[in-house]
Amino acid sequence: MTKSKRIFSLTSRIVLAMFLGIIIGTAIKYLFPTSEFVKLYITDGLFYITGKIFIASLKMLVVPMVFISLVCGTCSLHDTTKLGRLGVKTLGLYILTTAFAVTLALLFAVFMNPGEGCNLQAIESVSKETPALRDLLINIFPSNPIRAMTEGNMLQIIVFSILFGISIALAGKPGERIANVFNDLNQIIMKLVIILINLAPYGVFCLMAKMFATFGFDTIRNLVTYFFLVLFVLILHCTLVYPLMLKLLAGLNPITFFKKMRPAMLFAFSTASSNATLPVTMETATRHLGVRNTIASFTLPLGATVNMDGTAIMQGVATVFIAQAYNIDLSFTQYLSVILTATLASIGTAAVPGVGLIMLAMVLQQVGLPVEGIALIIGVDRLLDMTRTAVNVSGDCTVSCIVAKSEGEFDQAIFDDPNACQSEKE
Repeated sequence: MTKSKRIFSLTSRIVLAMFLGIIIGTAIKYLFPTSEFVKLYITDGLFYITGKIFIASLKMLVVPMVFISLVCGTCSLHDTTKLGRLGVKTLGLYILTTAFAVTLALLFAVFMNPGEGCNLQAIESVSKETPALRDLLINIFPSNPIRAMTEGNMLQIIVFSILFGISIALAGKPGERIANVFNDLNQIIMKLVIILINLAPYGVFCLMAKMFATFGFDTIRNLVTYFFLVLFVLILHCTLVYPLMLKLLAGLNPITFFKKMRPAMLFAFSTASSNATLPVTMETATRHLGVRNTIASFTLPLGATVNMDGTAIMQGVATVFIAQAYNIDLSFTQYLSVILTATLASIGTAAVPGVGLIMLAMVLQQVGLPVEGIALIIGVDRLLDMTRTAVNVSGDCTVSCIVAKSEGEFDQAIFDDPNACQSEKE
């Protein structure tokens, strides 16, 4: 069997596993609603355990892969001024797209009035104080990089990796020897990625079956307007904003881009975690889209941490929905505050499933809305979390392509070749 057939069959197996998981999970929910045996040994047993192991296996790769790939990418940039340009371009584009995403969400939410008519009354609640912005900025820089790695603090890992890579680049001969070691380690990590990716369909099946066996479709009936509004804005942002950026800023064909992004987007949708999808995103950007590793190793790990367009969209719509549900009017200044807070909150949002709800509390507190309003949307957030993760991953690769094109680190032949992803010569 050729590599092209193997890769195509992997994508097909992931799609098939998703649909089978939905069908079997829904069947279990409605055919065996009270079966303790099914719940104990199938839903909370086989499906839960296999799904958790699959996610844990992917996350196992994240810290070593981010550290090693970022060091490799940074130390290969012997011109430190180039690294400065990369940082400004990448962060600027990520922050711009996030701010635009939350603005778009607020505009549609105000127009559609998703929470109107709920007429809820807020109750007093005690919430933990959210970290100050200055603390967030200070905590980006690690006092103990080893602890940052054990705790999975991605921003601190990224900062340390960049500084370590710069030091290697400036160290002369000793730096060259260490760089060769990291390049070898990078090859080994990528082989491990390939091994785990081939097991993806089994993990995806169990994740989907567990979710639909537990929740089914009942939990979204009272939130149809909110659910589909968030979904609409996510799709609009992904299919309008990103294509325009690719065409105007890089002169790339959006249709070709999304065709090659399909495996990564499916993976992101099924795992609901940008971090867990990072190995697949790296593979897609470098081998399928033509972004050279010197750029991808910097922009993608950074994007998985700071680029949360999908989360910002959810926070924007949810803020308006909760405000309307409690009959609280927000001023223009408060809407501006939502845009700023959601954009900054995305920088500190870990790329793991469901964490957007935690950061939503920060946004709600900023504009004086009841934090208990989160309970209104938590039932449908899992499905939306999956969709917004796919949007986040698409945004990461969009920015990576634009930055790579501007730096002359983009292989147009790979991007244009429909079979590029199938010719993986080492």
